[in-house]
Parts: sequence; structure tokens; C-alpha cells
Amino acid sequence: MRARLVHLAFLAASLLIVLAGAFIAAGARAAPPIDQIKLPPGFSITVLSDDVPSARAMVLSPKGVLYAGSLDGHVYALELQNGHVRAKHVIASGLDEPAGVTFRDGALYVSAISRILRFDDIDDHLDAPPKPVVVTDKLPSDRHHGWKFIAFGPDGKLYVPTGAPCNICEPDRTRYALIARMNPDGSDYEVFAHGVRNTVGFDWNPQTKELWFTDNGRDMLGDDVPDDKLNRAPKAGMDFGYPYCHGGDVPDPQYGAGHPCSGFTPPVAKLGAHVASLGMRFYTGTMFPADYKNNVFIAEHGSWNRSTKVGYRVVRVVVGANGAKPRMEPFAQGWLRPSGDVWGRPADVLPMPDGSLLVSDDYAGAIYRITYAQP
Repeated sequence: MRARLVHLAFLAASLLIVLAGAFIAAGARAAPPIDQIKLPPGFSITVLSDDVPSARAMVLSPKGVLYAGSLDGHVYALELQNGHVRAKHVIASGLDEPAGVTFRDGALYVSAISRILRFDDIDDHLDAPPKPVVVTDKLPSDRHHGWKFIAFGPDGKLYVPTGAPCNICEPDRTRYALIARMNPDGSDYEVFAHGVRNTVGFDWNPQTKELWFTDNGRDMLGDDVPDDKLNRAPKAGMDFGYPYCHGGDVPDPQYGAGHPCSGFTPPVAKLGAHVASLGMRFYTGTMFPADYKNNVFIAEHGSWNRSTKVGYRVVRVVVGANGAKPRMEPFAQGWLRPSGDVWGRPADVLPMPDGSLLVSDDYAGAIYRITYAQP
């Protein structure tokens, strides 16, 4: 009997040690150091959630549920209330880099490399998500630039990009380096824009309803060439140059001969080389100062192969509705420390109905909320 009691006591002590270790490990996860983020006067940043691993694109449902895609196979749903997360749900797992999310008619659409999936009536089934409906499974399966930002346009079409399957190559331009659109059920697929190396963010100008998008420049031409681009596509059928011309005025050394840059649509703005411009949105809220109305916010994911790191911030582009007189300035920065260390990488931005701005961070696994109050 005594031996049994000793054994039970040992098991109890071991369990306490395990539980204590788990508690310490959970508590040891450092909160994102948002006190290091610099913003213009009057702006403040808080952590909406630091438990959204690999958070990428975001979309808000009409019922106030925030959905976030990821690169680790999960799709998350955050129930929001008064600027805080009331509950978190994992509505899908095991998907193939489901980075893109968008919402229409009560359904969540999710990109997964070669497939677009639809979760019907999802807001009312967060605890028991439905089996997804396959909208299409006919997109290229290449993983290089394979993850996709998706969104519905004012025309009711689902816009889906497919990036170049390489750093630089001359791919089939009917399948790669493009932005396409389709009906919500996946039918009537058509190419909307050609020569787009890799866009991971787009939005429609609230004044003109024209498509604007970021586009990542190629690598291996040096630290400062070529620029990422902010592009404007007022109509279908435009060509933005890849792989023949980069940044609007840099002929590709391998493929540029016979394809002058003058033959392609120039960018609205050059965004800098290797900054990795991803998610972008027009700001239509009323919380921020009046001169922020209809400005473009862009999440810069940050460089990976530049000798000195750049990006890792959110920038603001002040520009006319027709793309005239663009001016870019830093808005939120500090994820890149002066030492060169990085603790976060902005991936997407999303204006909210209350006028605040959300920023996803796939490196820290966090979503931040930026607000403004008159200083």
C-alpha cells in the first residue's frame, strides 16, 4: 500500500511539473513590442490578437466577424466587439496555403493555390464549419508565387491573380503573371490584366471604381533595382510589362530586347526596391484626419535578399483619383529595428467600419488595430 501511495504521489508531482511547464511556456510567449511602432501624432496602435499564426489577408463579414487567411494551412475567425476579440475560431485547417479570403452573400471564399473554396453561411456556423464547396480547382498548382490574394470587384466578379512561377522567366502569359476574374461560381474565367509578376494586394478606388494593385519587382538586379509598383487598371486588357520591363522603366537584361518599356502601362507610383509591397486598401473611414480620405495604405512585408533590410512597415500613398501626383510617406514603422533585427512583417491592411485600420503580421502571428484621436 505504501509503495502504491508513493507511486501515486510521484505521478501527481510529475503532472504538476508538466502543467507548470506548460503554463510557463504559454506565459513566456512575449507580447509584440508595439511600443516600438512609430506613428504620426494622434495615432495609437494596440494588439487586437497575438494568436493568429502566419496571419495574411483579412476580410470582415457584415455581421462583424473578422476572417484571416494564413500560409500554415489554417483559416481563422475572430468575433469582434468594441474593438476587441470576443472569441476565436479555427474554421479550416490542412489547406494548401490559404492566404486569401473574401466574403460575399454570407459565404467566405478562400484561396488555396490551385483551388478556390467557399464556406457557406459561415458566420452562423463558426463552431461547426460546413464542408467547403469547391468553386474551382483549375488554377495552376505551382507553389512559387502560388498563394493568392482574392477579392470581389464592383462588377460582382471574383478577382484571382496567378503570379509568375519563378523570379524571372517567360511563362505562358495566358496562365501566369496575371490578374483574372470569374463569376462567383467559378464560371467564365477571363484574364483581366497581363504582365503582373506577383500581386498580393488590390482594391477598387472608391471614387472611380477602378482596380488598383501592388506588384512585386523581380530579384537579383541589385539592392536598388527594380521598384515594386502601385498600378492602376481602369479597364481590362492592359499589360504591365513582366517579364520584359520592371518598375515601369527598367528593361529586363534577359527578356527586354524588342519589348520597350514604352509599350506597357507605367505604374502610378514606384514603391521602392525589395520592400515587398503586399496588402493595400483605400481608406474610406472618418476616424482619421480628413486628408487621409481615399489615401492608399500599403503593407510592406520587407526585403529578404537585400544587403541592408528595407520595408517592414505600413506606408501611406496620397494620390489623385486618376493617379496624378502620388506622394508616399511612412505611416507605421518599427517592426525593423535600427540594429537590423526584425520582430514583425506587415502582410495586409484593412479599414474597419469604425474608421480604425487593422494590420496583419504573419511573422509575429498578430493583428494590430490603429486608431486616431485628436492630440
